[in-house]
Amino acid sequence: MRGIPFLLFFALAAHAETHTLTLRDAVNRALGQSPELVIARIDEAKVAAAVGLAEQPFAPHVGAGSGLAYVNGFPLGIDGAAPSIFQVKADRFLFNRPQTYAIAQAKENARGATFSTAAKADEVAFRVASLYLDADRAGRLAEMAAKQVESLAAVLETLQARVAEGRELSVVAQEANVNLLRARQRRMSLESDRDFAERSLASALGYAAGDSVKPSVAERAVPALPASESAAIQSATAASNDLKRLDSGIVARELEIKGARAQSLPRVDLVAQYAMLAKFSNYQQYFTSFQRNNGEIGASIQVPLFLGATIRGQVAVAEADQRRSRTEAQMVKDRIALDIHQSYQTLAKTDMARQVAQAELELSREQLSVLLAQMDEGRATLRQVEEARIAENEKWMAFYDAQFGTERARLELLRQTGELRAALQ
Repeated sequence: MRGIPFLLFFALAAHAETHTLTLRDAVNRALGQSPELVIARIDEAKVAAAVGLAEQPFAPHVGAGSGLAYVNGFPLGIDGAAPSIFQVKADRFLFNRPQTYAIAQAKENARGATFSTAAKADEVAFRVASLYLDADRAGRLAEMAAKQVESLAAVLETLQARVAEGRELSVVAQEANVNLLRARQRRMSLESDRDFAERSLASALGYAAGDSVKPSVAERAVPALPASESAAIQSATAASNDLKRLDSGIVARELEIKGARAQSLPRVDLVAQYAMLAKFSNYQQYFTSFQRNNGEIGASIQVPLFLGATIRGQVAVAEADQRRSRTEAQMVKDRIALDIHQSYQTLAKTDMARQVAQAELELSREQLSVLLAQMDEGRATLRQVEEARIAENEKWMAFYDAQFGTERARLELLRQTGELRAALQ
């Protein structure tokens, strides 16, 4: 029984798959498979269905049935209709301003729901892109750590040989061994980070448990950014789904106010009915004439006379919601300007860090080339060369960190301007 968990673990591991995807493929899959987006689209469909429900009173409603009953004495009405063998009733709204505004409000709510879905899609695209960058960064750092372990192992082997020949102290070899163990520990940690990042990305893309997604080695195109900070603020303000949703809510509240005030207007309904009466229902005993087939068509007009404080209360609540939405919209505009400014500051800092890291990397590579040439001439040792390789690997790792920091800052700016999905799809 104790071996069952191990068997299950190995069974899952045997069925785990590694999928290699580009950033574009990952984002497209996320937009099609994300459970969060599926839920958002279901909510959007529910709101859209409410439009049909609001429009139903203006469509004819026809019902058929029977009012057949035993009659003793005067033929009493059944639900307001005379006893009949067969009857058909039809009704619909002809003029009802409150319901007309309710339909317009339902349509505006449906339009607002599309903005919520679009905002969720942007969120999913950015999260998947961030996970993709994390997995790519972790993979590159793990590869650099593996190369560093190889260099340190070569250094240790050289020093051990020199210690055996009596040309180095044993403490030098011990120090090299400690450095090698630290590098192995670092490699193990980075490989663990890579495994977690790749599995997290696979989970976000809807793959089976245990699967992982490995970023493609293909070069990623650098998406274009707005020409200036002011242009970015304009684009972000125009594309903000939060602002569009709030503006839609303001319009919906205005329609709600109009609908509440329209309750004082008359209402006109179409009414029509047909009834086939039975001869044995005592009609002939109480009425001078009897007609078996009967029908009517006309309009029912209702004029509200006194509605009390109902309208004022509904208008006050809707106006309060409207003022709140306007305040929130202004807050969103202010936040957009601040976030864009901060993003440009971050982008400038990360780009400068990338330039510094690239310059240090090029210097390290040049220094390694010089040492290799000197080693060929017998003026540099293998230990010096391997230590230069280790330093180069460190510079590579710093460069990858700076590069991914810049790329993440660009994605954040594109997310704020509403251009992220277009740039990644």
